[in-house]
Amino acid sequence: MRSGSNLERVLESGRFAVTSEIGPPKSASAEPVRRKVAEMKGWADAMNLTDNQTAIVRLSSLASSVVCLQEGAEPVMQMTCRDRNRIAMQSDLLGAAALGIKNVLCISGDHQTFGNQREAKNVYDLDPIQQLMVFSRMRDLGQVWGGDPLEERPQVFLGAAANPFADPFEFRVARLAKKVSAGADFIQTQAIFDLDRFERFMSMVRERGLDRRTHILAGVVPLRSANAARYMKTKVSGMSVPDEIVDRMKDAADPKKEGIRICVETIERLKEMPGVHGVHIMAIGWEQMVPAIVRESGLSPRP
Repeated sequence: MRSGSNLERVLESGRFAVTSEIGPPKSASAEPVRRKVAEMKGWADAMNLTDNQTAIVRLSSLASSVVCLQEGAEPVMQMTCRDRNRIAMQSDLLGAAALGIKNVLCISGDHQTFGNQREAKNVYDLDPIQQLMVFSRMRDLGQVWGGDPLEERPQVFLGAAANPFADPFEFRVARLAKKVSAGADFIQTQAIFDLDRFERFMSMVRERGLDRRTHILAGVVPLRSANAARYMKTKVSGMSVPDEIVDRMKDAADPKKEGIRICVETIERLKEMPGVHGVHIMAIGWEQMVPAIVRESGLSPRP
């Protein structure tokens, strides 16, 4: 192990990993983060702290990750390319490592036009592939990108995101391969509802041997309503939601229970899919259901 990360330990041991997600509040109070950590503690191997998701100002991912540590859980600090140049990224990585954060997820970030401050200027000095290259150089060579040596290396487990469903579909695995070559130790995917298409994606992943070079955690989202299913199908870019899922939610006597059932069924199939090393449960706003999902999927107790 390079980082001392619990998530790394679980994945390297061959256990099927579970990560979850917390959206920090639009507030200077850390209490919402503490509450959500308490709801999921012991049910996930690590918890993502999102970085101003949907391009709306929230408690920072760095501060939220420290709160997660204070509550005795392991964070995955998300770091977007949208808001930082390479100097700030490297500084934040050193700061995170100094504070005991051992997992960092490198992502683009939602474009500011999706948020409520569309006039904001994005940065995108680096893309996530370049971000991974910079961070892996800092960790593995003990150098910042300009070549200057670090007095102490950041010991971190580096992650990246992947969308198996965006078009053009045939380029999805090629982009994943670039992230793996750049240093991604683990991958968390977009939410999966279309299991047949995801299986085709994983077949290409296995053909290139990428599942042996990184750990793939398949994303799942518990649906709460038919409207949520329709919204994801028609309004969220890069999503593939089969009509069958929408119909099940529409016809359900209790849509929330049906959404949990669909999520558990998805995890059961993912557990049997070669090359999938874990699941990433994205239940933002519904974190209290993560224990039930983990339990009903046969993934408890966590190591």
